Amino acid sequence: MSEKKAWLSHYPDSINKEVKIPEKSLPDMLRETAAQYPDQYALSFYGRKMTYKELLGAADAFAGALQKNGIKKGDRVAIMLPNCPQFVISYYGILSAGGIVTQINPMLVERELEYILNDSGTVTIVVLDALYPKVKNIQPNTGVKTVIAVSLQPSGQEIAADFTFEGFLKKLASPFQPVRMEPEHDVAVLQYTGGTTGRPKGAMLTHRNIYGNILQSYEFFKEDIAIGQEKYLTVIPLFHVFGMTSCMNLSIYTASESIMLPRFELEEVLTTIKQEEPTIFPGVPTMYVGITNHPHAELYGINSIRVCNSGSAPMPVELLKEFERKTGSKILEGYGLSETSPITHCNPPFAERKAGSVGIGLPSTEYKIVDLGEGSREVPAGQLGEVIIKGPQVMKGYWNMPEETAHTLRNGWLYTGDIGRMDEDGYLCIVDRKKDLIIASGYNIYPREVEEVIYEHPAVQEAVVIGVPDPYRGETVKAVIVLKEGKTASEEEVGQYCRDHMAAYKVPTVVEFRGELPKTAVGKILRRALRDEARSLL
Repeated sequence: MSEKKAWLSHYPDSINKEVKIPEKSLPDMLRETAAQYPDQYALSFYGRKMTYKELLGAADAFAGALQKNGIKKGDRVAIMLPNCPQFVISYYGILSAGGIVTQINPMLVERELEYILNDSGTVTIVVLDALYPKVKNIQPNTGVKTVIAVSLQPSGQEIAADFTFEGFLKKLASPFQPVRMEPEHDVAVLQYTGGTTGRPKGAMLTHRNIYGNILQSYEFFKEDIAIGQEKYLTVIPLFHVFGMTSCMNLSIYTASESIMLPRFELEEVLTTIKQEEPTIFPGVPTMYVGITNHPHAELYGINSIRVCNSGSAPMPVELLKEFERKTGSKILEGYGLSETSPITHCNPPFAERKAGSVGIGLPSTEYKIVDLGEGSREVPAGQLGEVIIKGPQVMKGYWNMPEETAHTLRNGWLYTGDIGRMDEDGYLCIVDRKKDLIIASGYNIYPREVEEVIYEHPAVQEAVVIGVPDPYRGETVKAVIVLKEGKTASEEEVGQYCRDHMAAYKVPTVVEFRGELPKTAVGKILRRALRDEARSLL
C-alpha cells in the first residue's frame, strides 16, 4: 500500500474505515439518547444533576420560547457563556428551533464582540449576567433585539437584560414546533476563527459536519468508550470547537455524564476528580501540566481517568509520559481545525502512538501533503508541504466570505495553511503554520489582531507579534515594538493598553523595545527571523 492511504492499514477489523452518516440533525441525536437512556445523568454541575429526559425537556422548552419570541429557521442566536447547563440547553434549544448557534468567547472585549454580532447578524444572545454590561454598551450598534441573562449564582441584584434565563422560559412558555431540517445543507454553528486579514471568519458547520465528526470520533475511540457508562470531565470551554464536539456532543451521543466546570482552576479540578471520578478527560497540554506538577495529584484519585484526548497545541513528550505514569491513563494527541468540526487526526488507541505526531486520519478522512506553492502537487513521504484534508467534517464555507471560502476550499479539499509532513506509515506531524497562528493554553491567537491594537497606541511606530515557547502555556505572546521618535512607553503601559482593548488571553506577556525591526529589501518585517531569534535564546 502506498503512503497515500497507508494510515488505513493500521485500522483493525473492528474499526470501520468509513462511517455512514444518517440524515439526522443534532437535536435528533439528543432525542435518540433521551429515548434510550431517559434516567441516565446527562449533566453534573457542582453536584446538581440533570437526566437526559430533563435535558431534552429543557431544550424543547427553550426552543418553544425562542419560537414565540420570533426566532425562525436560519436566525442567528449567540451563546456567550462559560461551561454550565444553560449552555447545553441553549445550544440544543436554538438548533431545535431551527436557529444557528453563534459561538462567542466570553473573554472578548466590546470591539471584538460587536464585530462578531454584526458579522453574524445575531438577533438574540444568551449571556452570563456578569458580562451583560458589555452587551448593553454595544447593543445599539448591533442588530441584537433580545438579551437573555444567565445567573449561575443568585446575586440578589436585578439584571437589566430583557430576560433572565428562567424568566424567558416562564414568560414565553409555548409548545415547541418541530422544524424540518436538511442536515447536509443547514448550518448548525458559526464557529469564529481568525483570518489572515485580522478579521475573524465564521466557519459554517452544518448539522452533517458536526454529527459526522461525532460519529468519526466515536468509531475511532469506540473500543475505549462504554455506552451509557462514561463520565466526561468537561473543563475545555464549550464555545471552543474542541470542547463542543469532544465533550458536549460526544458525551451526549454516547449517553455519558458530562461533569462541567466553568474554568480550569487546578484545586477545583482535582477536587472534582476525587468526588466525581471521571473516566474521560479531553484537554489541552496546559491542563495536563498543572495536574502533573501538583505535588499531591495522586491523592485526588486521578487514576479514575482512563482516556485523555489532547488537542489545540503540541503535547511535550515528557509531559505525556509523566501524566500517564501518574494516572495510568493514555493520552491520545490529535489535530483539527475550526473548519473541520474540528477533529481530523489522532494517535490511535488501537495501534502505535508516535510521539511528536498527531497520529492518523479518522474514519472517512483523507489527507495529503502538497507543495507550498500552488498546492497542486502531492509531495513524497517525509517532505514538508501544506496539509490538505477532505471528509464529511469539512465546513460548508466561511459566512459571507466567498473569496476566503474559494481560497480555502479547492476541488473538495480544505487547504489548512499548516505545514506538515507524513511518514511512510501515514502518521502526520505538524511542523509550522503558514498563518503564523499562536496557540497559548489552547486559545488561537492571530498576530495581526494583536498588532492592530498595538499600532493604535500613540507612542508606537512599528510592532510585530510572535509566539515564543512557554513551559506552561505551550506558547506565549511576545510583542517587539519600535517607538516613535521622542515618545516613551513602558512594558507595563503597553500591557495595560492591550488589556483595555482585547481579550486577556491575547495580551502580550513579553514586550521588547527596539530601535528597528529586521526587514526584507522591500520593507516587509521578517517575523520568522524574530521568532527564530527568540527561540535560539532559550
